[in-house]
Amino acid sequence: MNNTNDTNNMQSHEMKIKDDQWQKLEPLLIGKPDDPGASARNNRLFIEAVLWIVLRKAAWRALPFHFGKSSTAYMRFRRWNECDFWRDLANHAHMDDESRLLLDQIVDYGDAYTARLKQRKARGERKIVYTSMMNATMNEAIGKAPAKRTSKAIDESTSHWVGLVTSQ
Repeated sequence: MNNTNDTNNMQSHEMKIKDDQWQKLEPLLIGKPDDPGASARNNRLFIEAVLWIVLRKAAWRALPFHFGKSSTAYMRFRRWNECDFWRDLANHAHMDDESRLLLDQIVDYGDAYTARLKQRKARGERKIVYTSMMNATMNEAIGKAPAKRTSKAIDESTSHWVGLVTSQ
């Protein structure tokens, strides 16, 4: 197996921001040395890392080492996503069509990421309610005194079953 060819193929498929795109994009980014708070090492490399992930639909842990630590890039992406910075950047009036398309892809990826987080959180909440209901049922079956149930627990248990029925 020839590693040089694999490296060349990987590099030829990398998304590089063109210099003219970068000149328009750079002043809009946060993390510049004169900005308050922490400053970024290399905003351009970070944007290219995000594009690498988004365009390949890859896991963050697969980010090549030359982009820096994947955990650092992921956390920065996540912070920018949570404050809707990607959407603000994509909606900026002075962007060319190609740049706007790339940023729109990042926005779409960010929206899908947020939706997955919400689904995961809801699934975890349903699991907690289900487990507590099962534990109460088991305790009743073996004769232990049932735990005090609040109306919130009853409402959550009902919504749990409704979620199972309507999710199909």
